[in-house]
This record gives sequence, C-alpha cells and structure tokens, in this order.
Amino acid sequence: MTADPIAETVASLMPRARAELAELVAFRSVADPAVFPKSECEEAAAWVADALRTEGFQDVAVLDTPDGSQSVYGLLPGPEGAPTVLLYAHYDVQPPLDEAAWLSPPFELTERDGRWYGRGAADCKGGFLMHLLALRALKANGGVPVSVKVIAEGSEEQGTGGLERYAEAHPELLTADTIVIGDTGNFRVGLPTVTATLRGMTLLRVRVDTLEGNLHSGQFGGAAPDALAALIRVLDSLRAEDGSTRVDGLAADAVWDGLDYPEADFRTDAKVLDGVELIGDGTVSDRIWARPSVTVIGIDAPPVVGATPSIQAGARATVSLRVPPGQDTGEATKLLTAHLEKHTPWGARVAVEQIGQGAAFRADTSSPAYAAMAEAMRAGYPGQDMQTAGQGGSIPLCNTLAALYPSAEILLIGLSEPSAQIHAVNESVSPEELERLSVTEAHFLVNYAESKRG
Repeated sequence: MTADPIAETVASLMPRARAELAELVAFRSVADPAVFPKSECEEAAAWVADALRTEGFQDVAVLDTPDGSQSVYGLLPGPEGAPTVLLYAHYDVQPPLDEAAWLSPPFELTERDGRWYGRGAADCKGGFLMHLLALRALKANGGVPVSVKVIAEGSEEQGTGGLERYAEAHPELLTADTIVIGDTGNFRVGLPTVTATLRGMTLLRVRVDTLEGNLHSGQFGGAAPDALAALIRVLDSLRAEDGSTRVDGLAADAVWDGLDYPEADFRTDAKVLDGVELIGDGTVSDRIWARPSVTVIGIDAPPVVGATPSIQAGARATVSLRVPPGQDTGEATKLLTAHLEKHTPWGARVAVEQIGQGAAFRADTSSPAYAAMAEAMRAGYPGQDMQTAGQGGSIPLCNTLAALYPSAEILLIGLSEPSAQIHAVNESVSPEELERLSVTEAHFLVNYAESKRG
C-alpha cells in the first residue's frame, strides 16, 4: 500500500497538537460571566487569534458580537481562482458541572486509557485543532489548494446568537463556496460519519410565584400553595406516561429513515443503568433525530443540605426543547410557552422568558462537496465508507449560514462521538479520531479543489 504523506505528516504533528490542546483547554471559557470571569473567554479568543496568525492567516480579527461574546476570524488566501472553504469551530465550552465527579481536573488535559480528558477536548476546542492539523499537513505537502476562512465562535454553547447576528450584519465576511462545521462527530469511534440533520433548540426560563414570602410548613402547610410543587406539576406535564415529550399542539411522531441506532448500542453509549427503561416510543433514531425532546436543565430550589421546613414562595427552572428539521423553532417556542402557562396549577403566577433559540438544519447530501468528503473519509479511514447520521444537538449558526449563502455547501463532521461524553463530566477526545479526521479534512480540501478545477 502506498504511504500517504498527509497521514504521515499529521501523525508527526500529534505531540504538538496535544500540547496546544492542553493550552486551550486550560482556559475556563464558559460564555457566562455568572460561572467564570469573562476574561477567560477573552484570553481563549486571543490564543485562537495568535494561532491563526502563526499559521499565516491574514485579516485576523477578534470580533465583538452583539451578545457580548467574541468570535475569531482569519483568512488564508489560496491560489488564484481557487474556491473558498469556511472552517468553523467554537472555543467556548459548557460549565464543568460537578468538578468533584471528574476523575481529573476539567481544565487540565489529562491522558487516561488512550483518551485525552478535559472540558472542550472534543466539543469543540479539539475541532479547532483538527482544522489546524489539516492545514499544517497540506502546507507541508505542496500547499493549501483552496482559500480558507476560519471562524471560531465564542458563545455557541450559550445559544445567545452573537455570531449569527454579527454574520447577518456583515454578510460579506463569511462568504464561501463550501462550509465545514467541525462540531459534530462520528456515529462511533472509527466509523466516518457526516451529520445530515440537526435539531433546533429553544431555551425558556419559567418562574412560578404563589406567596409573598416563604412560610413555615407546619403552620401553613396543607393550604398555602407551594411554588416548588406547582413548578414540579408544570414540568411533569411536559412528558407522557412513557416519557415521550408532550407539548400541546407540537407533533412528536416523525420517523427517521437513515442510519439505525440499535437500542442496545444506545443504552451502552448513554450509560443507562441496568433495569432502567428508555423513554419515549418509536426507534431510538426516531426519538433523538426526528422528534422534539424536552429537558429540564436546571431548577432553582433549596439544596437538601441546610434545607428548612418551609413552603416555597417562588421557584424557577430552565427548560430546553430540541426541535427537529421540518418544525419551526419560533412556533415551537410559542407552543411551549402556552403549554407552560396553561398547565400551571392553582392560579399561581407564571412568567416565561426566552433566553436562547436556534433553528433546525438539514444538509443537501447529494451535493458535490459530499462526494469529495466521501473520498476523503476513505483516505482518513482506510476500508471504511462514509456514513450519514442525524444529530440530536443544535448548531444555530448553520441555518444562518444557509440563509446568507444559499449556494454554499455545508458539511458537518467532528470529534464528538458517543464516548466523548460532551456536556457531561469526564469529557474526552480520542486522539486517534483527531488524527484521522485531520487527515480526512486535508484530503477533502484537496479533493474539493480538484473537483472545482474539473
């Protein structure tokens, strides 16, 4: 078998990539100043900008976006007449959650059992390193055959839309012939996968108030309305008996006609405890890729430790609703808001506030760029053919880019395969996946340039 110089170059660059990923993971770049100081995101943005300048990018800029976050942009000009490819990643991360549950510090890249652990290692700081590795391999083997734009977002995990609104106000900035979103992942380790669909997302905060102040539960309990109990009733109304999402007026019966996700594999990937049932009906693929799903992602309530015998006067929760392609996120938001208001019991006062939203996305997998990617994945994963899957998560920028640049082809790849446990404790990245996908992306840029010349 003929050696692949691109693969050999990427392999030689992996120690450097590990050191750089460790530097980037060390920034506690959660785009929420209530969790970590804003300076952590600013320092991470500066690191990304410096990395682009080191690679010879021009017009490198740290962009102040309308939601208060910063995105980083750079341009690497290619040969005259070459197509332009936009490479996307985000440097902001989810909060570490319970740091005590991490087996190693969340912001310290740690190697264990052949994986690299740390918040953002896969989602999506590793995605930025994937782009750098691919470009470095090409520069070492004859040069980058396309013009490359890189955009690294600073508030993707918060869903506050800063980059979307900035792009809409500066539509010339991110124009490209094709766009590679490096923020999804293979169906499983070693199986090269492009993501064809993304669910949209709406994020609501609901507050319930019943009393002017907390009351003694012995003196007033049994008649005084408990706001926390009212909130629990509201949240429970969002699920049917089998756990299916139930929002009045919102369809939840679509089916997925692509790659099958066996239930046994899902149970293993999700680490479902023995004897605990999965929720919902239909296939697993139906439930996570083709139907809406609601999740209560936070509740303000007294902690168990230090709790007093009190009836709660007020309580609030944050509710996330994932919306599949084919359903309008704005309409889903209205239906969810109406549902929460309708199902609040006892005449309690209820206030619903929208704090984030992003539309669903469906890619055109018949486009020429997908043929170039299929060939590239055979190079990055010898003996494996490209698979097409859905993704239950959301990348709000995708629809903005599709609307701004309707002729651009959009592909979604990345490092967030199931073992990565993104958004959970002990997030990790497979260095083998980082290496293979970097090889894949480099070959894709070559294949895509050749297809445009032809």
